[in-house]
Amino acid sequence: MTTLASVPPTTSAALVAGPPARFRDLLGSEWIKMRSLRSTPWTIAFTVLFVIGSAAVATLSDHAVRSGPAAFLAHDAYPPAGSWMLILVASSMGALAMVSEYSSGLIRTTTVAVPARGSVVLAKAAVTAVLWTAVGTAASAGSFLVSQAILNGRHFGVTLTHPGVFRAMSATALLAPVCALVGLGLGVLLRHAAATVITGVFALLMLPTMFSDSNRWSADIKHALVSAAWNRLVQNWEPDPGSLGYTATVPGSWIVFALWPLVAVALAVVVVRRRDV
Repeated sequence: MTTLASVPPTTSAALVAGPPARFRDLLGSEWIKMRSLRSTPWTIAFTVLFVIGSAAVATLSDHAVRSGPAAFLAHDAYPPAGSWMLILVASSMGALAMVSEYSSGLIRTTTVAVPARGSVVLAKAAVTAVLWTAVGTAASAGSFLVSQAILNGRHFGVTLTHPGVFRAMSATALLAPVCALVGLGLGVLLRHAAATVITGVFALLMLPTMFSDSNRWSADIKHALVSAAWNRLVQNWEPDPGSLGYTATVPGSWIVFALWPLVAVALAVVVVRRRDV
């Protein structure tokens, strides 16, 4: 009679845990995901060209009717058409960066490889912020340079040291990452491409038009929205002291710029930890 010898467990049957992914590894992974999309460079290039082109068209149109020296005007270098395009594209691309992973199922593979879901969202947010800050800076600087090149032809141009110019350039440069991070946060919350894009467009573009500066409560809501804060920051003139409307303050507008992306990313981190993928 023979007895069965016990077989020692092999290393292949045991679960071998690898070293946890470092945050810089997550940053590299998210950057590869973003730059590997063929539509990303084309979308960015088209957006920057449109923003700069809208500044050129607005400056030429305004320049044709001016008859004397004029200071830097926000609607010349930074017209509404350019800012609307920047808001629309940045928020949509930020949303799709997250929604596309849910729709393709890639998020499941990512969370299996990296169980720390919050770190994944933070890495994606960091890459999104850096990319769209660069895009916004290029669009903002290009718009200013093109508009001033046109105005210098008749000695209407201003320098970067002119009051309010640097603030307007900075606000426009930061408008892109702010909207992209808001879109990313909405993408985690809603997980549906159409619903996320529509919600982002409504919150960032359409909602401010529903409120006015005539009433205090209406003005407070309007001034707490991103596009209204941007409008105040690009204005290089002080509000009329005799005006009956309520005007936003410059420090308050910068606070709005900071809070929207911070709240959006914080909510995304909390939700992704508590909800199944």
